[in-house]
Amino acid sequence: MTSLIKHMVDLTGHRDHMMLDMSVISAVQELSGASQTRMLGILLTRDNLFVRPRATTQNGTLPAVDQAHEADQPGEPIANYPALAECIAQHHTIAEQTTPDGITVWLPIWVNDKVNACLEITNPSPYDGQSIQVIEGVVSVYRNFQNLLDYSERDSLTGLLNRKTFDDQLARMLATNPDSGELTTANDERRVQAALEEQWLVVIDIDHFKRVNDEFGHIYGDEVLILIANLMSSSFRSQDRVFRFGGEEFVVLLRATTLENATKIVERFRRNVEAYPFPQVGCITVSSGFARIRSFESPVVILGHADQALYYAKTHGRNLACHYDELVSTGLLQAEKSSDDVEFF
Repeated sequence: MTSLIKHMVDLTGHRDHMMLDMSVISAVQELSGASQTRMLGILLTRDNLFVRPRATTQNGTLPAVDQAHEADQPGEPIANYPALAECIAQHHTIAEQTTPDGITVWLPIWVNDKVNACLEITNPSPYDGQSIQVIEGVVSVYRNFQNLLDYSERDSLTGLLNRKTFDDQLARMLATNPDSGELTTANDERRVQAALEEQWLVVIDIDHFKRVNDEFGHIYGDEVLILIANLMSSSFRSQDRVFRFGGEEFVVLLRATTLENATKIVERFRRNVEAYPFPQVGCITVSSGFARIRSFESPVVILGHADQALYYAKTHGRNLACHYDELVSTGLLQAEKSSDDVEFF
């Protein structure tokens, strides 16, 4: 009982969705003694559901954010998880299946008749009824607290994080971004890799969105925004943070990746939008500008750099993804010093 209360206190003390994921799987791992516990993201892309791991703990280890899905696919098709697929189709709250590793239990996280996450527990032997009740209770607390966070942090139309959440997330990223000074990693290879991995801010704008509203009406305009948000959720990685900044503008915080991968990720999203058949509207494209997040620069300066790159993309043909430093180094864009006095937030 003491351990359960401790985990409940820890679970409800977080104000970040990633930390909440890690907290719940850590609690379930300890309370159930599972061999592996994962939080899975359930993504809807082109009317198909995909499964993507968000955080994992195994054999008592601390949970870790899953960063494996860097490829063009949004995850595994849910058909690879037949018991879970049937559970979601039937709107059930629990499913289990015998696997080579033992018994796997899935508990979808239902929010307003939709599911965007699922807790997966693997154990060599089946759980008794009391253990399942404890696990379901922990999941219920997690679900309720996710709802509280979503209510204050998410855009009501698209479900993405909203603008007021962006300020806190960027400030947190700046506080933990080691972009200068000597690294203390013991392994030289890991030191080099850590030096290469940076944080990035991406500003995205839908091309000719006013034309969509004017020609097709705001209902179709809202549908475009929702579909763009769905494409963002499937195109970016589980550790990245995606925001609706206002109107047809979106912002993404890319965590821990190289310039090469950042370019690949932003380009992948651009291509996914370009290839998507938007109902009634047809083809839609987006323009993007991105810049490196440096801890010695203010949020205003970083956002200004990404915005300059976006402006270049918008004025040079649209449907482009432009990197600020590359534009400056090649002479295509003149570096401008942004004033820290400008209030963005």
